Amino acid sequence: MSDSTPFEMRLVHLDLKGAPPKVSYLSKVFPLFRALGANGLLIEYEDMFPYEGPLRLLRARFSYSPAEVKEILHLAGLHQLEVVPLVQTFGHMEFVLKHGAFAHLREVAAFPNTLNPHEPESLALVGAMIDQVLQQHPGARRLHIGCDEVYYLGEGEASRQWLQQEQNSKAKLCLSHVRAVASHVLARHPHVTPLAWDDMLRDMPEDQLTASGVPQLVEPVLWDYAADLDVHGKVLLMQKYRQCGFRRLWAASAFKGATGPSQALTPVEHHLRNHERWLQVAAGGPVGSLQGIVLTGWQRRLHRGRQTESGEHSRGFRPGNSWSCKVSPAPPGLPSGGATVLSGVLSGALRSEGAGSFPGSDILSLVTHFSLHLRSSVDALLERNRYVTGWFSSYHRSRKLIHPIMVQHIRPEALSLLAQWSALLQQLEAALQLAFYPDAVEEWLEENVHPSMRRLQGLLQDLDEAAPPRPPPSGPGRDSCQDP
Repeated sequence: MSDSTPFEMRLVHLDLKGAPPKVSYLSKVFPLFRALGANGLLIEYEDMFPYEGPLRLLRARFSYSPAEVKEILHLAGLHQLEVVPLVQTFGHMEFVLKHGAFAHLREVAAFPNTLNPHEPESLALVGAMIDQVLQQHPGARRLHIGCDEVYYLGEGEASRQWLQQEQNSKAKLCLSHVRAVASHVLARHPHVTPLAWDDMLRDMPEDQLTASGVPQLVEPVLWDYAADLDVHGKVLLMQKYRQCGFRRLWAASAFKGATGPSQALTPVEHHLRNHERWLQVAAGGPVGSLQGIVLTGWQRRLHRGRQTESGEHSRGFRPGNSWSCKVSPAPPGLPSGGATVLSGVLSGALRSEGAGSFPGSDILSLVTHFSLHLRSSVDALLERNRYVTGWFSSYHRSRKLIHPIMVQHIRPEALSLLAQWSALLQQLEAALQLAFYPDAVEEWLEENVHPSMRRLQGLLQDLDEAAPPRPPPSGPGRDSCQDP
């Protein structure tokens, strides 16, 4: 595959706050990432990082061990993938602030998403997190400090009092915290460049951005996952950032997890259009103005949100002989290989169930089959089968009433359907368990499989309870109608 692309760096985002892959699975997909054109990883550890000391309580039940983090870095190095760790330091702090030990550091007491920037302990907390992560990433050249979607900023009591002072604003409050975090990184780790999401910066006045000193400290990552991304608007935003003093800019598209909090299957065409728009943005700005692109793959919208398109890391990187035909030609001024490389790394077109032999292709096939057919097949039996709707409705089921003849029309089909899905479920569980930890497997099955299976099992249980017992056979040589 050609390496011709407008982006020097092409980072695949691993969002570990939902269905984090086992290291053994990562060992299989890292070579694929590299083969498809990626040269880096943005690893958002969240609670999968093996924090120590007072931060140990942040660890998830199946968090990576220090040895596993070391192995991830080793595997990435084998395949020339630069690792950029991501540590949330402002918004999206639920995995930290949900704990009682840190709840007093919330911006708004009721909500664990945003850190209170006025508390000295807040900076000490994120500083300790950063130091521990970088200690286990000794060769890191970059660190992403998050800082996106800082909801309810300025609504805490300390912030309200601060905002009453003349010349204070939410923008100034936000910039002061970003500056403090970035300054910590550069003071303690001078060879590490901080990156930050740009959504909190977009609407800030140029003079405030310029005067804040933040443009000399961080590299903003401009993210937009819309299929109809405003290309001209993004080019203007890049110009604004450069005028404010930001020397290097990044882009961020998405290959999964950006179209709905409960999306089951990846809408590939949506993401391909988004990727094509980003190529147009790159072509519309000054040459080299974008340092690289982050190909985000969100596993949850929020820490306690539902898994989105879980079990499908590989889906976004589906290789094959025909995926490139789904990619439009490169925009004028771009090398012809640019769109192919970018879209190949980002997402492949779903052509048919079960196609492909990449790591996780069995998961893709089974997840797709369950998502498309399980619920509809159970609905068809329970809601459109004439014997069920006509002779074993909810009224009859609740009272366990049914004509014995109708049992013979319903039970065999229900048993057959249950047997088919049970066999496939065994295959799916086995495949998921090879790639993911038990809690992620349990969650996905409970969200996407078990409700329909329980409906089917419930029908059979009601049939068993409603069907009258069969009369015992008459004894030999006896007429059951004859008086004794």
